[in-house]
Parts: sequence; C-alpha cells; structure tokens
Amino acid sequence: MVQTASSKLIAVAFLSSLLALHAPMTTAANSNLFRDYIGAIFNGVRFTDVPINPRVRFDFILAFVIDYTTATEPPTPTNGRFNIFWQNTVLSAAAVASIKQSNPNVRVAVSLGGATVNNRPVFFNITSVDSWVQNAVASLTAIVREYNLDGIDIDYEQFQVDPATFAECVGRLVTTLKSSGVIKFASIAPFDNADVQRHYQALWASYGSVIDYVNFQFYAYSASTTEAQYVTHFDDQIANYPGGNILASFTTAPTTTSVPINTSLNACRTLQSQGKLYGIFIWAADHSRSQGFRFDTQAQALLANAPSY
Repeated sequence: MVQTASSKLIAVAFLSSLLALHAPMTTAANSNLFRDYIGAIFNGVRFTDVPINPRVRFDFILAFVIDYTTATEPPTPTNGRFNIFWQNTVLSAAAVASIKQSNPNVRVAVSLGGATVNNRPVFFNITSVDSWVQNAVASLTAIVREYNLDGIDIDYEQFQVDPATFAECVGRLVTTLKSSGVIKFASIAPFDNADVQRHYQALWASYGSVIDYVNFQFYAYSASTTEAQYVTHFDDQIANYPGGNILASFTTAPTTTSVPINTSLNACRTLQSQGKLYGIFIWAADHSRSQGFRFDTQAQALLANAPSY
C-alpha cells in the first residue's frame, strides 16, 4: 500500500503516542524538601531546638499516633481509633502554632503506626476495612484539627493483614482526609524488607496518586553500605515506586548497624548531581540534639543550594 504524506504523519503520531504510553515514569528532580521526625523518644526535644534553614521547605513529622492500646501486654490493635503517642506535653498544639507562625516554610505532619509500643512489636490489624477507615478518619480528623497539622505519614512496619487489605484501608483513609480538606499531603515510610515492600507497593499500585512523598528508610541497609550502593538502592526504589517523590534519608541514632551518616550525605550529593535528590529526611531530631543538630544543618544546607534541572 502506498502511504501518502498525511498518512505517514498520522502513523508517526500514532507511534509516538504508543511510545509515550509505555515510556517509564520519571522521578522527581532536585528540590529543597527537608523532613525531620520528632517526639518519639520522649527526651524533651522541642521544635525550637531544631535549626530551620529558611531556604528549605521544612516538615516536622510527629512520631507517632497509634491505633494500639498501651495498657495491655502485648499492645493490641484498636481498629483505627488513634491516640497520641508523641511527647505532646512539649510538642503541644500551642508549640505547633508557634513554630509555624515564626517560620512560614514549616509544615507539621504526624506519623501513623511505628514499629513498637513500650518496646513490643505492633502489627497492623483490623476488624473490617469499612470500620477501620471510619474510625481512622474520625479519630485522625480530631487530632489533625486540634493540633493544626498539615499532613500524615504512614509508618506501619509489621502486618497481620494481606497487602490488598492494607492498601485499601490506608488508601481510602488518605483519599478521604484529602478530599475533605483535613490534610494537604501524605507520605509513606517503607524499607527494604520483602513483606514491608509487598504491602507498600500494593498501596502504591492502587493509591499512588494520593501519596505525595516516599520517605524510604535507606538507613535500614547495613553499615557496610557504600556510597555507590546507596545510589543503586535509591534507583531501585525509583523502580519500585514509579513516579514517586523518593526522599533520601539517614538516622542520627547512636547505632553501628545502619548506613553511616557521611556515606548517606555523600550519596545525597551524588544524587543531587544527577538531578534526582527530591529531598532528605532524618530519623530523628530527638537523637540529633545530642550532636548539636550538626547533620540536620548539613542536610538542609545541601538542599538549600540544590541546582535546578
């Protein structure tokens, strides 16, 4: 069959559209988002203790709110009825209002779940999807409004439900809180464990469009991790959470089993030079205080001077 000029143009356009449909999703470029977890260690750390660079977007993430009992051994799930489990006598509603008023670049979120309560492992479990979502929406709405919070972070780390159930519960929760205007953003905090990844990737596959940031716990890799390996791990998570805003991370906790801080910061510089350092988060300000917030300051300075791509 002889192709006319117009039919060739149509064919090229059609092929281009097919290629666009199957092209890999790109990850976010460099940005200046810095996030610091705070409040979990109950050591009196305050928002005002933490240096805040005015040239970064700064998120405090309160750790945690939990839907487990604290009075039973072991802690048992409460089916989405969340209670405060951060040091709210110090990190109070008034303190949230004050730090946001003094620093227009600051937002405050709260993290859900965590790995342990009273040093005992806790598990995501529910009575039913509908009842968990209903309870979670009601209890979190009350907490978010009382403390004038801006977003939530999902940090469940052990599960007694299948990935599809977890995805439906959390996905519906985030969707409802966003659509009702209760929160402005949401993040997830997975790490490289097969069961954890199954649950969070199921959530991402069904509800990735309502999740703004992936706070991947890169510090959970071994202490022998090199800078090059860190960058490779980062690229792996770009593939696991396609199109996501993946944040690099490190911990300031006193540990010999996590990726060293300097290795992490060097990897962040490499990622930034490659145009894919969307942001950095730290676990946690509670630990950083004993170091004079040295590494929190360094991470913010790196982000504040990010070249644009």
